[in-house]
Amino acid sequence: MPEAPVRSAVGTGRLPLLIYVLAAGVFLMGTTEFIVAGILPEIAVDIGVGVADAGLMITVFAIGMIVGTPLMAIATLKLQRRLALSLSLVVFAIGHVVVALTSSFPLILAMRFVTALATGAFWAVAAVVAAKAVGPRLSSRALGIVLGGGMLANVVGVPLGAFAGQVIGWRGPFWVLAILALLAVPAILKQVPVEPAGGPVPSVKAELNGLREVRVWLVLAGAAIVCGSSLAAYSFISPLLTENTGMAASTVPLVLLAYGVGALIGSNLGGRLGAQRPYRVLFASAAATFLVLVGLALFSHSPVATVVLVFLLGLFGMSTNPILIGKAVGYAAEAPTLASALSTSAFNVGTAVGSWIAGYALQSALGATGPVVVGATIAALYFLPLTALVVKDRRTERASAEGGRPQCDPIAVDS
Repeated sequence: MPEAPVRSAVGTGRLPLLIYVLAAGVFLMGTTEFIVAGILPEIAVDIGVGVADAGLMITVFAIGMIVGTPLMAIATLKLQRRLALSLSLVVFAIGHVVVALTSSFPLILAMRFVTALATGAFWAVAAVVAAKAVGPRLSSRALGIVLGGGMLANVVGVPLGAFAGQVIGWRGPFWVLAILALLAVPAILKQVPVEPAGGPVPSVKAELNGLREVRVWLVLAGAAIVCGSSLAAYSFISPLLTENTGMAASTVPLVLLAYGVGALIGSNLGGRLGAQRPYRVLFASAAATFLVLVGLALFSHSPVATVVLVFLLGLFGMSTNPILIGKAVGYAAEAPTLASALSTSAFNVGTAVGSWIAGYALQSALGATGPVVVGATIAALYFLPLTALVVKDRRTERASAEGGRPQCDPIAVDS
């Protein structure tokens, strides 16, 4: 890949336009992942299924993200990254068009799975392209912007899509997403540079060998834990607000908006600060997330305290994601695509497991507070992989220094 974008970004501190184009693509992907939750009743009535059955559109998508992301990363490995991104957008658009045209529920579920595959492929490749485009020192900042597209989807895309679905019918947002995806293809082809023909040829073996690095797996464990802790509470925030806090159901979307704003700020701020002091941000965010969840369990009877804590949960809970993906890509520098894909899968695994356990806690004696307690418990585990990661990094640095070799870790331990 041409080095000009990297030198420009490092020399000026500015991020190239490519980063924002990738963020726009992630915005579309994030919107489609969560938009169904806002229009489930409309979908259920129109296609003649129960609301619970319609909820399978969310479940199938999550499974597609968990399983499909690494598989699609391998399947598209030998493609030019600009082509892999473009094909992902085209498949994404086709899947949405089919859903918008059909009333067959099995076909809708199949297309949601296909769309998830495309989403996973785009996320994995986009993370690698963003990190490579700006160099190691700015990678977490760039990834904060790219992942911020997904956070922005929660703040803007999902509410607008849900509103549009209620006004013009649930199929309308699917048409809009398909059109926007196709419009993004020329921008991707223009901004993502062509990889030189004489460069190293990617291989599945090299990608798998990259996973032999223990630190990659520590990062993946951290990614699963951070999402599991936050999303265990967030998935069941509605009963907490209505039962414990005593808020009206009509105010729940506003509180969710507060979470989305916090997540958007946290993703960008975490990426920016993490570019210089990654471990300080990771440990501070881990501690803050744990304290916020404990506070939410203790003070959920207070509306003001609850809204503030939900905002802080988004702020701190999502601030580590760009740093973790940047580290996964950095540790597997010679074969980063699969590491990036597994990071996305790890986030979704954490979400699935955390929300699953939280669902049982909701039915326990703890009631609506149960999921928050589960989230706090999972958050406490976050310090285990982080501490192990610091120890491993220091040993690697010491071994490199004793061997007279320069430290090549792209995101070293904080000085």
